[in-house]
Amino acid sequence: MEETQKSEFKKACANCGAELKFKPGSHQLKCEYCGYEEFIEQAKSSFEELELQHYLKVVGENAYTETIELLHCKNCGANQHVEENYKSLDCVYCGEPLIREDIEKEGWILPGALVPFQLDAIKAQNIFKKWVGSLWFAPNKLKRAALNPEGLHGLYVPYWTFDADLFASYQGQRGDYYYETRRIRTKNGTRTQKVRKTRWSHASGDVKGFVDDILINASQKKRRDIPSKIAFWNLKELTTFNSKYLSGFVTEKYTVSLKQGHHQSFQKAKDIAYNWIRRDIGGDTQRIHHADIKLSEETFKHILLPIYISSYRYNGKEYHFYVNGQSGVLSGTRPYSFWKIFFLVLFILVIIAIIAIFAQ
Repeated sequence: MEETQKSEFKKACANCGAELKFKPGSHQLKCEYCGYEEFIEQAKSSFEELELQHYLKVVGENAYTETIELLHCKNCGANQHVEENYKSLDCVYCGEPLIREDIEKEGWILPGALVPFQLDAIKAQNIFKKWVGSLWFAPNKLKRAALNPEGLHGLYVPYWTFDADLFASYQGQRGDYYYETRRIRTKNGTRTQKVRKTRWSHASGDVKGFVDDILINASQKKRRDIPSKIAFWNLKELTTFNSKYLSGFVTEKYTVSLKQGHHQSFQKAKDIAYNWIRRDIGGDTQRIHHADIKLSEETFKHILLPIYISSYRYNGKEYHFYVNGQSGVLSGTRPYSFWKIFFLVLFILVIIAIIAIFAQ
C-alpha cells in the first residue's frame, strides 16, 4: 500500500490554488475564494455490498482496506478526520482544541457509500438559530452562540448497514378475542357487563424474506449518542464513496467494530422476524414460544451519513444540538436561565400582590 492514501489528497482550485470544498446539495467542489466549481466524477458502477463472513472469518473483525489520518480527542474520545489543511480545530462533540501534531494514522474499512450533505452551513445555522429563538427562558449566551457560525460543524457519522436473507421457523399460539356477558351486582341492583376473553389455538409455520439495510451506528458512546429524532436518512440517496465529498467536513471513524455491529444487527433482524411471525400467525394477539432464526447471504457496507452538530457549555454542563444534514430535522437538549425564570415568577407575585391590594 502506498504511503499517501487517496483520502489524504487535497483538492486545489485550478484557478487560484486555494483548497476546494464540497458544495452541499450538488456533486461539485467549490472554491470559497474565487467561486471556481469542479464536478465530482461519478463512479460508473454502483457501490458494492461486501460479503460479511469473508471479512469476519478471513480478514478479521479489525479488517481495514486503507489508512486514514485521525485526531483523537483526549476529552471525549472521538476519532476525527479532516479532509483539508487547517491551523486550528476544535472537537465537534465537546469543543476541546485538537492539535495537528497529534495526528495518527489508523486502518479502517473504506466507506463504500455516503449520503452527501444537502444543506450548507448557512441553512443549518438558520435552522438552529430559529429553534433557539423559539425557546422560552433560554440563556442569552445560548442565543449569542447560535449566531456564531464557527460553533456549528458538519460531520460525517459512520454507520454499518447489513443485508441478509432471513428464514425463521416458529411455534406459538394464535389468540382470538370473544366476549361473554356477565351480570354484576351494584348498589342499585344488578347490571350486565361484557367481558373480553381470548381463545387460544396452536400455530406454527415458517417465514422468510430479504432484510435490507439494517442501520447500526458505528460510533456509539453514551455521552454523544445521536438523537433518534434526527437519525433518519433516505438511503436511496446513497452515492458511491469519493473522498472529495469529505472536503470541508469532519469525518468520524467508527469505534464499533464490524463484529460488534453485526451482533447488534442480529438483534434488529430478530425483531423483524418476530414482527413477520406475528403477522403470519394472525388473530387479535399472538404468543411466540420458540423461533429458530437463520440469516444467509449476509452482506454489509460501511457508509457515512451527514449531520451538523453544535456543542455548548452552560453552568458546567455540556449541551449538544444536531441538525440532519440531509433533511434539516433538528434535535437538542437545552439549558434554562435561572434568572429569567426567577424574575418571571417575581413579576407574577408582584402582579398578584397589586391585584390583592386593589381588591381590598
